[in-house]
Amino acid sequence: MRILNLLKIAYKAIVLNKMRTLLTMLGIIIGVASVIAMLAIGEGSKESIRSTISSMGSNMVTISPGTDDRGPARGSGGDVQTLTLDNYETIKEKADLLSYVTPVVNGGGQVINGASNWPSSIYGVNPDYLEIKAVGLQSGSMFTDAEVKSSSKVVLLGQTVVDNVFPDGQNPVGQMIRFDNIPFKVIGVLEEKGENTFGQDQDDVVIAPYTTVQKRILAIDYLNQIMASAISEDDAQEAVTQVSEILREEHKLLDTEEDDFSVRSMEELISTFSSTSEMLTVLLVAVASISLLIGGIGIMNIMYVSVKERTKEIGLRMAVGGRGSDILMQFLIEAILISITGGLLGVLLGLGATVFIEKFLLWPTSVALYSIVVSFAVCAVTGIFFGWYPAKKASALDPITALRYE
Repeated sequence: MRILNLLKIAYKAIVLNKMRTLLTMLGIIIGVASVIAMLAIGEGSKESIRSTISSMGSNMVTISPGTDDRGPARGSGGDVQTLTLDNYETIKEKADLLSYVTPVVNGGGQVINGASNWPSSIYGVNPDYLEIKAVGLQSGSMFTDAEVKSSSKVVLLGQTVVDNVFPDGQNPVGQMIRFDNIPFKVIGVLEEKGENTFGQDQDDVVIAPYTTVQKRILAIDYLNQIMASAISEDDAQEAVTQVSEILREEHKLLDTEEDDFSVRSMEELISTFSSTSEMLTVLLVAVASISLLIGGIGIMNIMYVSVKERTKEIGLRMAVGGRGSDILMQFLIEAILISITGGLLGVLLGLGATVFIEKFLLWPTSVALYSIVVSFAVCAVTGIFFGWYPAKKASALDPITALRYE
């Protein structure tokens, strides 16, 4: 028989049992839709993580006190005091792969303006901070090196702090506020950045000269962190190595001794979080793929039933000259048609589910072309794999036995 005739026969068999065919397809439809939706969520999460971390400064390098084997560098060294201003000066002088470097000291407290107050974090830095973090100014100006040296009581505010301590909409630039009862003059407002992927408000921050925070608020002579920016994104990893070598020499560490600091680049953070997201995506896809397996078993089941129901038809076709290969192809094409049709419907449902998830659940999604191609290919393979055995069984029937079948 020609392939066209086989397709017509398979199509008629499917149409004659519409409801049964649709129920058979359900496993395939749900499986394909689930796989596409899960992969879209996983890809969207990875892109969102990469975008969020890159927005902090794609070339950023962070140096923290102590070792941290659990992953990303910590934001604060706590009572670990292995970073000093001398370390900062040495890194600034010797690390030629860094374009900007700033010490960082930070603490928490109340921002007060008249009857309004707001709990926030204050970060002590130098003027390089804005370049490193890729943050602009909405109004006002950054403090100068001279103000850092003189420990001036000046600050820049994030938009969240402004909204809460200046609720009447007053321009904060030039106004006096207090941080833990220490008066500061507001000289600038940072551009609004909103929440990052991890739910942290990037605008709930107060920026001041690090010397002021060290002396007047925290009363410490060490650093919680050093932040820097590599001269280019490609040089970031090499810059990490260079800074590590400089600090090991500064701290007089032997070859057998572990670092008493940790140096991380944004690429490492992206890689760490992306790996976690990828593992979760694989797990979700594995669970969703169970539906495809169930769908394949459903196809095998329905093809067995079809072979049983059409035993006489098979015997008749063989009696009038039909070959076993023709019978095999007839039932195999029928199984593949069911699988591919279910796959097409599953793709449409998966794309629709992705749009729903992004618009109504507000989860980041990104549909990769490969997820559609792979899902569709899996459907075809499923049809062949689970349809072959029943089709082979049909082609092996004895014509005389088949004609006598009741």
